[in-house]
Amino acid sequence: MNDQTQPKKSFPEERRYQYLISGIRDYAIYMLDPSGHVSSWNAGANRFKGYLAEEILGQHFSRFYTPEDRATDLPRRALETALAQGKCEAEGWRVRKDGSRFWAHVVIDPIYNEEGTLLGFAKVTRDVTERKQAEEALRESEQRFRLLVQGVTDYALYMLSPEGVVTNWNSGAERIKGYSESEIVGNHFSHFYTEEDRIAGVPVRALSTAAGTGRFEAEGWRVRKDGSRFWAHVIIDAIHDDGGRLVGFAKITRDLTEKKKAAEALEAANVALFQAQKMESIGQLTGGVAHDFNNLLSVLSSGLEVLSMQRKDGRDGSPSGADVRTLESMRRAIDRGARLTQQLLAFARQQPLQAETRNLNRIIHGFETVLRRAVNPNIEFVIELDPKEHSAVIDSARFESALLNLVVNARDAMPEGGRLAIATANASVAADGATPETAALAPGEYVKVTVRDTGTGMPPEVVARAFEPFFTTKEVGKGTGLGLSQVYGFIKQSGGDVVIASRPGEGTAISIYLPAVVETAAEGEDAHTERVLIVEDEPDLMDVAASLFTSMGYDVVTAASGREAIDLLERQDVDILFTDVVMPNGMNGIELASYTREHYPKTKIMLASGYPLPALKQRHGKDLSEFAFVNKPYRLSDLARTLRSAM
Repeated sequence: MNDQTQPKKSFPEERRYQYLISGIRDYAIYMLDPSGHVSSWNAGANRFKGYLAEEILGQHFSRFYTPEDRATDLPRRALETALAQGKCEAEGWRVRKDGSRFWAHVVIDPIYNEEGTLLGFAKVTRDVTERKQAEEALRESEQRFRLLVQGVTDYALYMLSPEGVVTNWNSGAERIKGYSESEIVGNHFSHFYTEEDRIAGVPVRALSTAAGTGRFEAEGWRVRKDGSRFWAHVIIDAIHDDGGRLVGFAKITRDLTEKKKAAEALEAANVALFQAQKMESIGQLTGGVAHDFNNLLSVLSSGLEVLSMQRKDGRDGSPSGADVRTLESMRRAIDRGARLTQQLLAFARQQPLQAETRNLNRIIHGFETVLRRAVNPNIEFVIELDPKEHSAVIDSARFESALLNLVVNARDAMPEGGRLAIATANASVAADGATPETAALAPGEYVKVTVRDTGTGMPPEVVARAFEPFFTTKEVGKGTGLGLSQVYGFIKQSGGDVVIASRPGEGTAISIYLPAVVETAAEGEDAHTERVLIVEDEPDLMDVAASLFTSMGYDVVTAASGREAIDLLERQDVDILFTDVVMPNGMNGIELASYTREHYPKTKIMLASGYPLPALKQRHGKDLSEFAFVNKPYRLSDLARTLRSAM
């Protein structure tokens, strides 16, 4: 009874299973016979592939594959894989009835009966085109992002693991830090920090701050692969997943070394400008005080002379010994006051100078004995002179005094002994290459004289005030504070500059820069003897001027009037016009100079006159500041100095 009723129960279950399969629309579920022909078809297969059951039953399933896949025999290999492994699962492009393609996820299972005979294959296909398109879009987006990151060369962009290990690397990181991706990925990012920062725990604090607050930003020195340092601006952002778990850090580094150098150079220039302005103001004040003090000393000095003369005449009785001593003390005080005002005038750049073109090496050699006597026996004294050093226009006596002043200061900075060196060298200042040391100098060639010691050195705040009058770090009675200010004023008045480089415990180097007189012709060029045209109506003065210019190496031609000078200018090249202002026969020297400036602009012009410059301006009603000027009577040093300003 039970055997007869069992089939009656299973038949409806099989039918219900068939209805279930046939009604599924999100999956194509169908059967293949052992050779791969379609033997069943459901609604999902109809929807995905576009075929009705009567159109596809009995057809080989390979028709759903693309021509490329059929060419590689992919359908046959899929069935073989299912037989060999019990299952074949894959994704790929499939073709609908209308020829359009969709991305399919496919599972093929072999079907066997109870005896193990292969009945065919069960094939389940799902259309996952939308997922595929989303993945492709994501992949393309990621690819574009990678290209964007890799294309950035001004920033180092890379990722760190939560522990700080580098996980990727862009081309900007390679350019800035010097490491290729294969060299650095897997290493800890503290590799880029300086040794002192690693010891101080800076990398650890950076990650800790980023993890705690979400962001870390700072600037500091970092180290490249070759060991060189660069100034970096760094941002570290913490990266969290959707669940809030820290998965790593994004790190952005920019090389700001050039910007930092520019900022430091600007700051140094501002400091130098402020110092120059301060010294200029102090100099103007000091010069005014010195002039007023000189006038007071003149009154006192003249009064003493009158008193002395009256006593000699006997009108006030014979002077006692005490009176004589008092007068002598007053005279000595006036002399000291006069020397003090001369020192103040030196700082104010108002002292009279007897400048001439001199070789500084020769001056130092001639003064070496005095310099050595000024140095203590426990100090090693060295002179290092550049044999190719240029000459300079300088007052020799005052230069010797300035050099002695620097040597004495260096000696006093080494009470326990040390090394004192005087060195000379040529120095060039380019228009765009001035250093903080030479920022106050105009572009050109200079002679540099340096006095260097290994003494106590000076802190920055002392260096900043070292040239100020009456500023001193010595004990009371050990110095007036006018030594360096004298040197500063004298060198500034001579067209140069004085620079101090000093650190406590490391000694001091004071360098004097003076404009060089370059006397040699450029290598590979023929030396050119410059021609000067002297215009003077007094024959004796013309002869003297011609002799002076000839002694300086110039080729000299002369003219007795403005008209004669113009004729000479038309016939031959003239480098320098040296003309008297007051001349007969119609054209004066100012008119000749203006004519020359207009028609021969490359010719340098010097005016000479027995009248002072203000009187000439008032008399001729013309601003003569555009021309170099020398007063009569002039000497060789006056001509040399005026020539230098004209050049």
